[in-house]
Amino acid sequence: MLIRLATLKDIPQIMQLIAEVVPIMIASGNFQWDNTYPNAEVFERDIELNQLWVADVDGNIAGVTAITTDQEPEYAQAGWDINQTAIVTHRLAVSAQYRGLGIAAALLQQAEEVAIEKGIAILRVDTNSSNQATQKLFPKLGYVFAGEIGLGFRPGMRFYCYEKIISQ
Repeated sequence: MLIRLATLKDIPQIMQLIAEVVPIMIASGNFQWDNTYPNAEVFERDIELNQLWVADVDGNIAGVTAITTDQEPEYAQAGWDINQTAIVTHRLAVSAQYRGLGIAAALLQQAEEVAIEKGIAILRVDTNSSNQATQKLFPKLGYVFAGEIGLGFRPGMRFYCYEKIISQ
């Protein structure tokens, strides 16, 4: 497995991955994503900003995530100082064909490497309150539950926030 920055050529495979995982998420009661988000334009913007990473397994996109410094204003509801620079993982998805192989953990490890490279000690991530898989994964990787919030662009949903502090 190779973790690398995504390119525009990866967009079709990324969208195929999203089309595969969204119905699985919805079937499990997680309505965080749908047929409008995330979309190709969001991923194209991530690529332009050099913040979209993929897990490439033999030329196949097995997972994707945006590794950013973008913090939602609502993160303050979790007690976070959103004026502190943090590396924030967004849009984390793994193909069902590659589940259980450590893809999500490898992408989150990449977020940690980006943080170290940039001299940033804080890692943050949020997940839908219905996403059981990430709620198990994040603590295993050293993330600590910070609180529950709502997000303006996803009304009626609740999100759990997790944070990890790393030593530089």
